[in-house]
This record gives sequence, structure tokens and C-alpha cells, in this order.
Amino acid sequence: MKRISILVWILCACFVSVAWSQQPAAKGQNNWTEFHRTNMRRWNPYEHVLNIRNVPSLHRKWSYTTGGPVDSSPAVANGVVYVGSDDNNAYALKASTGAKLWSYTTGGGVSSSPAVANGVVYVGSEDGNLYALHVSTGAKLWSYATNCGNGYCGVDSPTVANGVVYVGSWDGNVYALNAGTGAKLWSYATRGGLVLSSPAVANGVVYVGGDSILGGKFTKVYALHARTGTLLWKAGTSAVDSSPAVANGVVYVGEVESQTLDALNARTGALLWWYTTGGSVTSSPAVANGVVYVGSGDNNVYALKASTGALLWSYTTGGSVGSSPAVANGVVYIGSGDGNVYALNASTGALLWSYATGSSSSPAVANGVVYVGSDDGKVYAFGLKKGRE
Repeated sequence: MKRISILVWILCACFVSVAWSQQPAAKGQNNWTEFHRTNMRRWNPYEHVLNIRNVPSLHRKWSYTTGGPVDSSPAVANGVVYVGSDDNNAYALKASTGAKLWSYTTGGGVSSSPAVANGVVYVGSEDGNLYALHVSTGAKLWSYATNCGNGYCGVDSPTVANGVVYVGSWDGNVYALNAGTGAKLWSYATRGGLVLSSPAVANGVVYVGGDSILGGKFTKVYALHARTGTLLWKAGTSAVDSSPAVANGVVYVGEVESQTLDALNARTGALLWWYTTGGSVTSSPAVANGVVYVGSGDNNVYALKASTGALLWSYTTGGSVGSSPAVANGVVYIGSGDGNVYALNASTGALLWSYATGSSSSPAVANGVVYVGSDDGKVYAFGLKKGRE
């Protein structure tokens, strides 16, 4: 009798465990609040609506037309999509319908991907400023001006962590700003050219890349102390436009001239492995379930074993892949210069779905919907028809 009671207890416990695992994510967990997501991996582990079986049934739920190309990767938070456009505006759109809630006009194009935290939207502009906007109204709370020079002026995609906004500027500096006030806490000069990379912040360290477009000779991946900005290490051999991903003590990042995806020890910067593609790697990698996904200028999307860099599969598109992948529930979403956004089986690389938009920005996936910007000036939302879920 005692053995039967124990067996019943185990079966009940297993049932509760399975039931709990199938519960929807807690409110806010399924958001995609900034370029990297807060896990710094471009992976949404809380997405359970879309999967490899129903993704082929994706259809366009809505599109919103801006006044210029949309290179910005959307952020999604609490039923609102935040995105920038080259028409100089940052937009807030209703996630369910695409209706405009507000827009804020800056002095330059907004290719920066917004970051949303604690009721504030942070976004950079090609006027050289980082803006902090109220999430509900778009009212400016503060702005921080970086330097402009040599004909280049701009602020890239910010990352928010522990009350600090970390952002790279085209003036060659990485900035840490108080998220509440915009006060500068520190800045670090990369001695390169532009900082087009969105910082990744993990375990008290900021990882960011530098570009050589201004002729700088110190284009590297930099690891900076998150609180002080002190250089911990630098590594790499060529320009880094790619935004690093950080997972399990490893930094994954693409290089331009060397055409490689590099895996670096997050503590020391030591090169663990590299994989050479046939084109520049400006795409920012995504990491999920022991696999690194990245696009290349050779028109391919690659899946590599995260621990060794061994090739698992590649998928060839019709154009250069500078878009950064988004991974959710066994599916890789990515745009290509051939004008399509793709959904690929994360395990095999098999094509599940594609849609022609024009050259696509980096997608975001949240709450059963794929959001992406396009060079045709539109923001797209793709989801399932009722009954397909």
C-alpha cells in the first residue's frame, strides 16, 4: 500500500510539473524589449505559440507605413511595438493592430533599435543624440548629445541594465548614462572609428565592437567594466559591426574583413574558435540551446555548434544577410538582402516560411507574432489566423 501511495505521489508530481511547464510565460517575460533581449542572446525562450508546425501558416496581420526605410529592429513591450525609421521618427504602434499611438521626431534618421525599461523608451538618432521618451506619450524625458565629426553623426542601439544605459556612438565612444537622468557616468574611447555595435552586458561587463570606417587601427571587441568603464581586455583582428552575444562564459561576435564568427572567452578575451564564412559578418549572432546562428555577406545563414564552431547547417538566400537572427521555440527568423524575411527550422535549416517585404531589419518575436522593419518603409507584423494556434 505504501508503494502504491508513493507511485501515485510521483505521478501527480510529474503531472503538475508538465502542466506548469505548459503554462504561458509570466507577464512581461515574452516581451522583446531591446535588440539583444535582456538575456543578450537574441533568443526568446518564452515563445510557445509559434513553432515549426504552424509557422508555415504565418500571414501578415498588419503593416504600418513610415516615411523612410526601417532599418531599426523593433522592440516589443506590454502590447506596444517601438521602432525607428529613416524618416527621423521613433514610433510606438499598437502590437495587435499596428495603429500609431505616438511618434517622436528627432533631427536625423533613426536606425537604432529602441530599448524599453521602467516606463522609458531609449533610442538613438543620426543627429548624434540618445533620447529617453515616455513609453505612453512619447514625451521627451531627456536627451544626451554625443560628438559629430568627419561627416559622421549618430548613436546606435542602446542596452539597459541595472539602471544604466550603455550605448555606442559614431564618435568612436561607448557611453554609460544614468537611465533616469541621462547624466554621463563614464565613456570609453575605442580609438577606432564608429561604434555601430549594440553593447552586450553580462556579469558586470560590457562587450562592444568598433568599426574602422574612419581609418582607425584599433578596431576590436572591447570588454569594459560595467561600473567604471575600465578596459578589461580587447581582442580581434578586424572591424566589428556585429553586436556581441554572450552565453555560458563565451562572447560570440562577427568580424568584417576576416569574414569570421569568433568565440571568445568572456573573462579573458582568448580566442576559443572561429568559423570562416565567404563574406563579411555584420550580422549579430543569436545563441540558443547550444547553437549559434548568424548571417553572412556570402548570402548564407549559418548554424554552428556553440562549443566548437562545427558547422551544423547553412541555408542560402538570394542576397547578403546582414540582418541578425531571432530564435524562438525551434525557429530561426532572419531577413536577407534579397528582400525576404525567412523562418527556418532551427535544428535542420529547412525553410518553413518566407515573405517578400524588401530588405529586412532584424526581427523580433513575441506573443505569437513576428515583427520586422523593411527598406520599403514599412513595419510588418506576422501571426497566425485563429484556429492555427
